Amino acid sequence: MTDANGTAIDGRVEPGYEAVRDAFVANFTERGDLGAAFCLYKDGVAVVDLWGGTADERTGLAYAEDTLQLVFSTTKGATAACANLLIERGLLDASTPVTEYWPEFGAEGKGTIPFEWLLTHQSGLPAIDAILTLDEVLAWDPIVSALAEQKPFWEPGTAHGYHALTYGWLVGEVVRRITGKTLGTFFAEEVAAPLGLEFWIGLPESEEGRVAPLTMSLDHLADMNPGELERMAINFGPEGLGTRALFLGGTFGGFTEGGGPFNSRELHAAEVPAANGITTARSLARFYAGLIGEVDGVRILAPGTVTEMSTPRTSGEDLILGAESKFGLGMMCVSPLTPLFGQGSFGHYGAGGSVGFAHPESGIAFAYVMNQMRLGLAGDRRTDSLIDAVHASID
Repeated sequence: MTDANGTAIDGRVEPGYEAVRDAFVANFTERGDLGAAFCLYKDGVAVVDLWGGTADERTGLAYAEDTLQLVFSTTKGATAACANLLIERGLLDASTPVTEYWPEFGAEGKGTIPFEWLLTHQSGLPAIDAILTLDEVLAWDPIVSALAEQKPFWEPGTAHGYHALTYGWLVGEVVRRITGKTLGTFFAEEVAAPLGLEFWIGLPESEEGRVAPLTMSLDHLADMNPGELERMAINFGPEGLGTRALFLGGTFGGFTEGGGPFNSRELHAAEVPAANGITTARSLARFYAGLIGEVDGVRILAPGTVTEMSTPRTSGEDLILGAESKFGLGMMCVSPLTPLFGQGSFGHYGAGGSVGFAHPESGIAFAYVMNQMRLGLAGDRRTDSLIDAVHASID
């Protein structure tokens, strides 16, 4: 099929979900999408699986069924699942001090911080004072050593603030200390392989040619309300802690020039468990479906673990994002900033527009990935329209 502008849209839609297909097409005709994919599972079965547009503007390559996409903080959902799997197996206790697993972490008065606060963004470590090169950050050991030595930016446990990048190294180092495996390896073996996912934290070189480069569009700024723009200007200005959290003191640069380092093979190959997951919408939706139920006989987490993971443990203003956010044990929960699919849903948005989430009550697992980023950390008109269409299809 093609949209009104001749953009190729492919895939399949089960009867009753035509509104979702229409919303996906409208993202290209009305909301300026470049290349994207969307997948929806219902009760463990894929009912919508769509892709279309352009994967690479430089070559004109079409966005295909097997196109891979870097999804920024949507990666955090995969990292959270790994930690919660260890909790379920009794190998990790959320209330135990991090130092029980990672002794060096206790520097600068951090010895009593429980592991839970790493998952809920309450540890006060959204950034580092140390100046590291990109090579040092991607090498893992220098950044986790810097975090172990870092003094918290606020008293841990008294507030929460989005640990945009540090979340992944903090949680990932505890997983490594317990299992002897990197977060990416643990995820590949314990989650991706059982579910048959094309989802990597640390992309093999053999898959690099399938990745759609990221671009940035600012055309949507006119649609943003003044309050949102003001909040972004304050929290993500040149001196803001939000900027330090999002770019690690400039190490990661910006996203406007061809996606910055996030389009590089070097970054794709490394493990940045908060921000460099690479996957397809099909695998992202299947991942969430496998958290809340069986998919082809495989379920990753028990229902009780999912409840614990998705129950909000924070409230009030997020010191980084400047608005109320709610986090469970590593997952975003419903808040004015992160509406997801309404009460009971959980998952994670990614910078620029991607999102994956589940809603256990309805059996929905939802995933949208794209290569044209927009400003914002929690969805935009494209994701909102798809969410509305899914509601209309199942209500």
